[in-house]
Amino acid sequence: MSTFPGSPHLLKGGIVLIDPDSGAVQRIITLQYNPDTLTRSLQVQGVDATSRDRSEALRLKGPPIETFKLEAEIDATDQLEFPDQNPTAPQLGIYPQLAALEIIVYPTSAQLLNANALAQSGTLEIAPMEAPLSLFVWSKNRVVPVRITDFSITEEAFDTALNPIRAKVSLGMRVLSVDDLGFDNKGGNLFMVYQQQKEQLAAKSKPGTLRDLGIGGIS
Repeated sequence: MSTFPGSPHLLKGGIVLIDPDSGAVQRIITLQYNPDTLTRSLQVQGVDATSRDRSEALRLKGPPIETFKLEAEIDATDQLEFPDQNPTAPQLGIYPQLAALEIIVYPTSAQLLNANALAQSGTLEIAPMEAPLSLFVWSKNRVVPVRITDFSITEEAFDTALNPIRAKVSLGMRVLSVDDLGFDNKGGNLFMVYQQQKEQLAAKSKPGTLRDLGIGGIS
């Protein structure tokens, strides 16, 4: 199907997995359909609310803890009607797309086998397995290092072989700041770019006036 030549290119949101040391891209996962809503929350990192020290009242300990919440839809209906668009759809439905998202929160099988081999050899302390760094990408102004904190899938339709062909995926993500990653880490650098972009956007916002607030001055 051809599209109108003057129509704008529709950008998609998604998740990019990179090597935490080199920054090399390991995998790009695009959302089939952009969610209608993206919920964000920011928890201010101020001083202890019970503190009676007045000199601490306006101090911030670091960037706020920011979280994202979205629901994404995955649907193989079009691919089943036009299998040349996705040859795996008739045999597997949307299993591959779901698996690509799910393995983000799994250690690799090689890491699990290696940890088991170390345990069997008598290694007393086994370091937790390191995962790729996940970046949530939602336009060029929002490329954020994140950790997936909750993940649920509702499979809504199946083919005759019980392969899922339509599902909703709910993703909860916590932004990883320089407090989590440090300034020398690739993810820490990306967070600083993200914050600096916010500051630049804020500078473009037209400031209000005291008159807008119905007051003549601050005294």
